[in-house]
Amino acid sequence: MPPTTTASSGHKPGKSGRKKGRKARLFVFVLVLAIIGGVAYGAYWSISTVRASFPQTKGSITLEGLSGPVDVKRDGYGIPQIYASSDADLFMAQGYVQAQDRFYEMDVRRHMTSGRLSEMFGKGQVDNDEFLRTLGWDRVAKQEYDKTLSASTKKYLQAYAKGVNAYLKGKSGKDLSLEYAALGFTNDYKPAQWTPVDSVSWLKAMAWDLRGNMQDEIDRALMTSRLGPKQIADLYPEYPYSRNQAIVQSGQYDELTGTFDGGDGSSGSGSAASGTSGTSGTSGTSGSSGTSGTSGTSGTAGTAGSALGSQLSRLQDVLDDVPTAVGVNGNGIGSNSWVVGGQHTITGKPLLANDPHLAASLPSVWYQMGLHCRTVSAKCQYDVTGYTFAGMPGVIIGHNQNISWGMTNSGVDVTDLYLEKLTGDGYLYDGKVKPFTTREETIKVAGGSPKKIVVRQTGDGMPLLSDRDKELVKVGRKAAVDTSAPDRGDGYGIALRWTALDPGTAMDAVFAMDKATDWKDFRQAAALFDVPSQNLVYADTDNHIGYTLPGRIPTRAKGDDGSIPAPGWNSKYKWTGYIKQDRLPYEYNPKRGYIVTANQAVVDKDEYPYTLTTDWGYGTRSQRITDLIEQKIKGGGKISTDDMRQMQLDNSSEIAKLLVPRMLKIDVGDKDVREAQELLEGWDYTQDADSAAAAYFNAVWRNILKLAFGNKLPKELRVEGQCLWVDPVNTTGPVDDTGKVRECGEREADQAQPDGGDRWFEVVRQLMNDENSDWWKTPRSGTRPLATNRDELFKRAMIDARWELTAKLGKDIDTWSWGRLHRLFLKNQTLGTEGPGFLQYVLNRGPWKLSGGEAAVNATGWNAAGGYGVVWVPSMRMVVNLGDLDKSKWINLSGASGHAYSAHYVDQTDKWADGELLDWSFSDKAVDDSTSDSLVLKP
Repeated sequence: MPPTTTASSGHKPGKSGRKKGRKARLFVFVLVLAIIGGVAYGAYWSISTVRASFPQTKGSITLEGLSGPVDVKRDGYGIPQIYASSDADLFMAQGYVQAQDRFYEMDVRRHMTSGRLSEMFGKGQVDNDEFLRTLGWDRVAKQEYDKTLSASTKKYLQAYAKGVNAYLKGKSGKDLSLEYAALGFTNDYKPAQWTPVDSVSWLKAMAWDLRGNMQDEIDRALMTSRLGPKQIADLYPEYPYSRNQAIVQSGQYDELTGTFDGGDGSSGSGSAASGTSGTSGTSGTSGSSGTSGTSGTSGTAGTAGSALGSQLSRLQDVLDDVPTAVGVNGNGIGSNSWVVGGQHTITGKPLLANDPHLAASLPSVWYQMGLHCRTVSAKCQYDVTGYTFAGMPGVIIGHNQNISWGMTNSGVDVTDLYLEKLTGDGYLYDGKVKPFTTREETIKVAGGSPKKIVVRQTGDGMPLLSDRDKELVKVGRKAAVDTSAPDRGDGYGIALRWTALDPGTAMDAVFAMDKATDWKDFRQAAALFDVPSQNLVYADTDNHIGYTLPGRIPTRAKGDDGSIPAPGWNSKYKWTGYIKQDRLPYEYNPKRGYIVTANQAVVDKDEYPYTLTTDWGYGTRSQRITDLIEQKIKGGGKISTDDMRQMQLDNSSEIAKLLVPRMLKIDVGDKDVREAQELLEGWDYTQDADSAAAAYFNAVWRNILKLAFGNKLPKELRVEGQCLWVDPVNTTGPVDDTGKVRECGEREADQAQPDGGDRWFEVVRQLMNDENSDWWKTPRSGTRPLATNRDELFKRAMIDARWELTAKLGKDIDTWSWGRLHRLFLKNQTLGTEGPGFLQYVLNRGPWKLSGGEAAVNATGWNAAGGYGVVWVPSMRMVVNLGDLDKSKWINLSGASGHAYSAHYVDQTDKWADGELLDWSFSDKAVDDSTSDSLVLKP
């Protein structure tokens, strides 16, 4: 029977605003005209319809399946803390409460991960579904559930699904969310029951957006159509180990024992020997970590010719259309986390900070909550609070009564693209034709006929991505390949090897971390976190700090660094195994008393025998955080919770520190440009929202990148629709009287290059002393002068930036500010993107004028090729105080609710934008003191 209620509570509608944001990836079918206007429409969208889906947060609700009463206590921001007497009741209640707040988001996510978006949104999603079915996330999740996850994890997943389904029981679409009411105009879609596999599948989506260097692998191959090996190497410089410290500094690899000692003398002890560790491969096979990856070490330098470029470009088109999950399709993914030991803090106990940088979404990808057993025992084992994903039981990042942990993306290379020689119904492998494994998939389409596709996989389980576009299999007659390569025939296909396509144990890791009580427990739990590989920082109430790198990380044959597509027809390029867990880097209680992770290199390449990746972040943020900590320590001070918060908000531009002194020496001549140049005199390099200097500098930086690099990249990397006259290279189009052709960019603005991140900081830094490098040369354009050296190009960029900002912000520089350019729009990721204007008005929020910038600690990222708008953000911020957990602080990007007119839709965003943190209650007394609404779930 449906749940029964004895009381109810609602919330007053909040404000909405006019919205406009970046191009959507999740396209929706056109809703009928009646949804936009008309008397009948206006009558339908009454306040009762808008409020119908608001959750009950007071009184009591009877839920069949509970073994005892469960208390749900919400604070003034609607953040729930759940209290139960058994694990099963705890996770059933978690499912029910998350569905109350976020079921539409959960439903969209599971349709994305299973390649069933067309069932909700019609034929516009068929191509995406084809690609996602080819990857087969839900199939792998089902294998995990059936074969690799522990019995206890399955019980928790079942209890969670039971709670979600209890919420769904007896409810119509409009009872669930405003979006379902809108979809009801043209679609008879009805949500299905939630399953445990739906929860596991979301980890695959997270892994996809944190998949490492696949984008760099594609980009390097595409660059070969216009750039030579030396030029590509210039654009992928080595990691600056001497300037930006690696994460692990005191740990070391022991060649004799083949283990890693993280400084605690354990030589890897405490690490679980999980089934995901695989074999070590050939010891010492790849000491080239940090190299540019463009020298052809993998033996395929000659395979990336024009035909392959065309093929990879089409693959990029497919990747661009895949819906954003928790990041910008793998680009710009970053995060900050660091931990400071008690010897350096005011409390005498550790402080731990974390702020993952992900794509801005509405609602936020994160969901805050606490899961508390009234008495921790064998029957009820959890007392944990933090951030999780709607649709998943447990807590992903946070703390329990003993330990705290944070995560940043490690960026290790867990994907490889393989060129496959297709022959008949098979593929060539070591001179023999092997058959593909095939399966047929049927895609159901709302308002249309179903479509069937065939998915082909190699014997290693690699899906053939090129099957998803008929053009992908057409390699041109002039494809440049090595002499040992097979004949071209009908061309080469592209297959994907990715660790997340094998069943794993990441869901087990979540529950194990949630109940870990010390470093040994935590390391054992972390070893289960096989995909995606993350940097994990740790602190506990006994005054210990640590770092560990878990993950299923492949080893490759000697000479193959995984940086460019490999020849699938040669077995020597097959993965040789996985690095064993006790050989992965970690660090425990380092003498310096702190650990910083911000996507920089994990360990110095000369001190570790395995290649983890060739594409680290370049350490700009991590070194700035390190410097801020060191300044405090060397000044004799102790670090407080608020000091950690202020470090998270650091807006310093490291590239400005390098470039501004040079820019101030340039005689620009024009008085209007000189007026803008004067903004930089005395500027402290901080990118505050109200800073005119930050606005002008970032405009100059953007134009430096465009002139020096962007205009010289192939069209596949440049912004879609931006056209140039270039020398012809394997391309067709209108030709002018000088023999040049017109080429237009093909990549979405927030995916294009040069994006302006810290790789480009390092590129420019390496070129600064080469004043006459060819990179600094750029032709005359209209009235703009040509540039033949560095300072002439800088002058040209300063001129261009002055007039660009004049057009955008006005001629009066007194009205300029960084925040007017650098704005955040929060957009509902389905009907708030390409839906009718009225729905976008209803569902979207913004803009917010933000401080921060690219590769700043306050990483409000923007893509310099595409514009100044905010693309990714610190999706949440937290500071955990291990001396007094009730004095910990947290904030979310949006709010607890996914309901557009709930008071908790975006009630944290203003404070988030201002850099504030909320109180984070944990103890029973603190939670009771902060409780606004109490709900009892009764059996």
